[in-house]
Order: sequence, then C-alpha cells, then structure tokens
Amino acid sequence: MGNALRDQLLKAGLVNDKQVKQAAKEKRKENSQKQGQAGTIDETRLQAQKAQAEKVERDRQLNWQRQQAAEQKAMAAQIRQLIEANREPSDEGDIPYHFVDGNKVKRLFVSERVRDQLSHGRLAIVRLDNQYELVSAEIARKIGARDGTSVVLFNDLQRPTTTNDSGEDPYADYPIPDDLMW
Repeated sequence: MGNALRDQLLKAGLVNDKQVKQAAKEKRKENSQKQGQAGTIDETRLQAQKAQAEKVERDRQLNWQRQQAAEQKAMAAQIRQLIEANREPSDEGDIPYHFVDGNKVKRLFVSERVRDQLSHGRLAIVRLDNQYELVSAEIARKIGARDGTSVVLFNDLQRPTTTNDSGEDPYADYPIPDDLMW
C-alpha cells in the first residue's frame, strides 16, 4: 500500500498496524520473487543460447570432418582409377629390382627393359593396396600431385641439379693429369 493510503486507512480505523506490516511483508516477498524469476529466466536463456552455440560449433566441426573424409575417399578413388587404367604390362623378368618402401627394402622382378626405364625415370613404381604397379612417368607425376605417399619410386631426372652459387667451376684452372689412375 502507498504511504498516503496506508495513513488514511489507519486514521479511519479500517486496518491496524499488524495488517499494514503483513501487507508490506507480502509486497516485498512478491517483488523479490519476481526479481528471482527474472534472473532465473535470464540465466536459463543464456544457458540455452550457449548450448545452441556449442551445438552449432560441433555440427560445423562434424561437417568439416565428413567433408575431409569424402575428399580423401574421392582422391583415393582417383588414384586407384589412374593406376588401374594406366598400369604398364608386367613382363616378369628374372632381374631383381630393389627399392625402398618406407623403411623396408622391397624387391620386384623385372625385365632388363623395364629396369632401364625405371632407372632413367620413364617408369615409376606406385602402391595400390598391398601391391606394387608400374606406371609411366606422366601418370606418376599426376599421382604424386594428388598423394605423394602412393608413389614409392620415381627417378625423376628432370629435377634441377644442385650447383655452386657462383656458377663457375672452382677447379677449372687445375688441369687433369694424363697419368691419373682411377
């Protein structure tokens, strides 16, 4: 009750001090409950917004992971298709050709023609599942561009050779003796 109204009711004798105190107490209690509920509602709303933001972030991460997995799967399918469509005929020979795969030395029996092509960089060895296949240099470059780990051996002779920075031979002034024995 307002102060003016309360005073008028007390003077008129319609209410006593006990009733006035009880009414004031109930009013304070109602006000505090309303404020508590408003704070709870705000906290609940904030928690719901935070949970929604976390869910959106989780969904975004999951979608990104799914997209990455799909891209890897598509890349693996492209590599498989390149190898299967362009593998060189395997004319098994009796010459063992040794190469390194990871930290193991592997052996592939090839003919002399294939060995020469492997040595000169015209053929490459690639991994398909648990087998090794021979492909041309052009196909090996395409596979290497997609996934370098699939190409096991490729003697790419078109790499620039390392030279000294000055471009001059430091031993050009020293002639090679005629009687030098190698």
